[in-house]
Amino acid sequence: MLLRLTDVAVTGRLFPFSAQVTAGQIIHLVGPNGAGKSSLLMAIAGLLLTAGEVQFAGRALKDWPGIALARQRAYLAQQQSPPGQMPVWHYLLMHTQQQGEASHTTLLALAQALQLSDKLARPLTQLSGGEWQRVRLAAVILQISQPEGSLLLLDEPLTGLDIAQQAAFDRLIPQLKAQGVTVIMSSHDLNHSLRYADQIWLMRPGQPALQGCPQQVLTPEHLNALYQVSFRLLEIEGQAMLTTLC
Repeated sequence: MLLRLTDVAVTGRLFPFSAQVTAGQIIHLVGPNGAGKSSLLMAIAGLLLTAGEVQFAGRALKDWPGIALARQRAYLAQQQSPPGQMPVWHYLLMHTQQQGEASHTTLLALAQALQLSDKLARPLTQLSGGEWQRVRLAAVILQISQPEGSLLLLDEPLTGLDIAQQAAFDRLIPQLKAQGVTVIMSSHDLNHSLRYADQIWLMRPGQPALQGCPQQVLTPEHLNALYQVSFRLLEIEGQAMLTTLC
């Protein structure tokens, strides 16, 4: 078992949450603002004091030394300011634990995948919001793309990405899954989650979360009750799609 969560809770922010997670899964946290998605991700990352217990790779998260934990899990916060004037290349290189030419090869391939090849010499403070988001994504993917990497936590990773950049992201995540990495990410795009997630954690303020495959959890019945909006499930060219009714 990669991850075991037992009654993880934060008063007023996160209703007690329990789950078991195996390796090589893509899990989406879905739910309205204030439902506890960011708090849960921070708790799993070991960055938020909570009630209950988080076990990672058979060991209580609180017992993990910081360096050892950083080699196995990476976390993308919802917001982060650029840490100074260093160039993109230097910032990304700080997140790879490979040595020599291998680190440069991996970095360049990822920069190309995320359309950052022409940004590598640019100072972090001279990036647009979408460029900085892609740099941050590249950094955590580099961090987790090591032999020991097993858990990637992403808080609204699609923020600021255009259609082509989202498509690039959607090509990278299955590659990590194929390497045995579990990805847990928050999202407000229900149709994206319906298409790409293996499991959904539907966070409900003041209530237990619903857990299961997308088709079981992202139903109009569940979503109508949660968002107080009328949803409808359609099938378009063989692909399920959620829409709201005016």
